[in-house]
Amino acid sequence: MAKPIHMMVRVLDEARSVDFYQKAFGLEIADRVDFPDFTLIYMSGPDAPFELELTVNKGNIEPYNLGNGYGHLAFAVNDLEVERDRMVGRGLAPKDIKQMTHEGKPLGKFFFIEDPDGYKIEVLQKGGRFN
Repeated sequence: MAKPIHMMVRVLDEARSVDFYQKAFGLEIADRVDFPDFTLIYMSGPDAPFELELTVNKGNIEPYNLGNGYGHLAFAVNDLEVERDRMVGRGLAPKDIKQMTHEGKPLGKFFFIEDPDGYKIEVLQKGGRFN
């Protein structure tokens, strides 16, 4: 039905974080997407398709408070609308479907839902880099 695809964490220093995850876990950069206000760095290892997404917010100089730092787990699904409708039918409260673009091209179509503890979970339409 759904497969986990990435976990996101905000990092203060891209080079320091990439170096750590390479050294500690053997992860390598699979993709890097630069936006005006932030950069997404996708890292993965040879043994699993699951990725770690490092988000660098440009201009941020203060360390993140990990107690309220934003992050999410993500799942890719075959049919985003069907999955959202299924969740609504089960009494859950998914957010609206959104589209992210980069340089005028679609990057991802997704919605978020929160678990009972408030953890955010991203549900993405399979396709492109989100397979």
